[in-house]
Amino acid sequence: MSGRTLRSALFAIVASAPLACSNVGTSPVNSPASVETPPTVEEAREFVAEIEEELRRIWATRDRAAWINQNFITDDTEALAAEAEEATAEYVRQAIERSNRFAGMDLPEDVARKLHLLKLAQIVPAPSDAAKRGELARLQTWMTGAYGKGKYCPPSSSPLAKHAKEGGCLTLDDLSKVLRSSRDYDELKEAWIGWHAIGAEMKDAYARYIELGNEGAREIGFDDMGALWRSGYDMAPDAFEADVERLWQQVKPLYDQLHCYVRGRLRKAYGPEKVPASGPIPAHLLGNMWAQDWSYVYDFVAPYPNEPSFDVTKKLEEGKWDAVRMVKLGEQFFTSLGFDPLPETFWERSLFLRPRDRAVVCHASAWDVGSSGDLRIKMCIQPNEEDLVTIHHELGHNYYFQKYGKLPILFQNSANDGFHEGIGDTIALSVTPAYLKQVGLLDEVPKNDHAELNQQMRLALQKVAFLPFGLLIDKWRWDVQSGKVAKDRYNAAWWELRRAYQGIEPPVQRTEADFDPGAKYHVPASTPYVRYFLAHIYQFQFHRALCKAAGHQGPLTTCSIFGNKNAGEKLQAMLALGASRPWQEAMSVLDGETEADASALLEYFEPLRKWLDEANRGETCGF
Repeated sequence: MSGRTLRSALFAIVASAPLACSNVGTSPVNSPASVETPPTVEEAREFVAEIEEELRRIWATRDRAAWINQNFITDDTEALAAEAEEATAEYVRQAIERSNRFAGMDLPEDVARKLHLLKLAQIVPAPSDAAKRGELARLQTWMTGAYGKGKYCPPSSSPLAKHAKEGGCLTLDDLSKVLRSSRDYDELKEAWIGWHAIGAEMKDAYARYIELGNEGAREIGFDDMGALWRSGYDMAPDAFEADVERLWQQVKPLYDQLHCYVRGRLRKAYGPEKVPASGPIPAHLLGNMWAQDWSYVYDFVAPYPNEPSFDVTKKLEEGKWDAVRMVKLGEQFFTSLGFDPLPETFWERSLFLRPRDRAVVCHASAWDVGSSGDLRIKMCIQPNEEDLVTIHHELGHNYYFQKYGKLPILFQNSANDGFHEGIGDTIALSVTPAYLKQVGLLDEVPKNDHAELNQQMRLALQKVAFLPFGLLIDKWRWDVQSGKVAKDRYNAAWWELRRAYQGIEPPVQRTEADFDPGAKYHVPASTPYVRYFLAHIYQFQFHRALCKAAGHQGPLTTCSIFGNKNAGEKLQAMLALGASRPWQEAMSVLDGETEADASALLEYFEPLRKWLDEANRGETCGF
């Protein structure tokens, strides 16, 4: 579940950019007798035009600096990034302060929306105090760099030592590979503990970062950073939080059934002394460092293990698919819908593989450097099914950039951040067995109910298993940002939410000396996360609407819009709106729907739900 838009993630890195000089919305200086006159609509429009021109310039510089920093993590690039972060944050803060002159005016809709989006432009708003601004910038940059450089160096006597490469240490990639492939309980536990240790050193920095970010948020009119983050959804922050919980309650019964079944199969594999008959599942047994994607325990839980396998990873490895070929396949899907090919510079400037000679932030991300059509991805691609899906996800960002690229700069974003995260995954739902056979990644398309249930289980282990994790990260942060959770309960509150929402527990006792949220990229990188939860709801809504546009008849599970220009036109029309209209209007372009609704997800997985109801007879479900 990775990926992000640059403007809405990590941090805004930009070279020093002084506030543009302008007389728009100001009164004469050094004139005691002067009286400021009420601003006019025309002044507001001129102010927005000035800000957009300057933002285009500084964001272009920011993007280039960000790319260098994440691809060459050194003390020098971190220091430069921190200085640049301070400069851009101050520009945006001053612009927001100046925009307050137009508050309460009856403005044209486009001007009013741009002023609103300006207030949301800085995910971590900087305080007005220069010293605090600099401190905040350094904290952000340091935390991201600490994550990117994170490693675990096992002792030579450890079973993990055999996986270590040069220097005897293991990166997140290495440890994740252990979690995916090993079935040794103790080896899995050590890999989990080893990576989560990187968070401990971030805790003090994170607490100070929260203090400073909250101060900046209050200065521009928000109660705290969490309230700012929840204000980007065309509804009041409290209403948005309630709406997200409504969506979770729609899907929770399906998640509970999946959790119950998977726990039972893991208990059979590892024994009741390691996996209980009721309660949470140990976090290190689910094939993923954060237990957010359970697809790598499919071999334990396949409903019909003797059916032909849909093992795309095996076919990628056997076919010696390299990173570029995998990305080309993703591009092919979008061009089949009528999108333009990716620019040549995409292939020249993207990062597809982890370099051997330097530390990089390998977490997958999509870029439009300078909001200028300079599209790229940064991703350490491996030949497996998970990365193939992630490629489609990241290209979804790139093609969103492409479609709204001609809009004014403040509208160059998605309708809301869940849209940006959901587009590529919508395309991935069209990667059906029939499509996989068409592109050589599946030998035959099984045509029976057993094969369909196996495929549903595979997808549910990715999509349904992710839902509570997608929600709880920001629920934790909203409580931290509001002060409801203090520093001395950071880790306790984290695990309370993970038990309550995911039904997951750590493999060993955790204390406040640990800081397990810091072991998840999006926390030290200041990336709001509820967008991924929304994306997992939206993508099924989008898929259902696009399948209808394509004239598909039959279950959603068998629909692929590959090559359908009518569906492609609908999708492009929605993407082209960018952030210029409320997300409800953008959504309605596809099929008239104006509310987030999990019914499409439930419809998609209905065959599996029925099967799980029967398979779980005799189990004590719940946690």
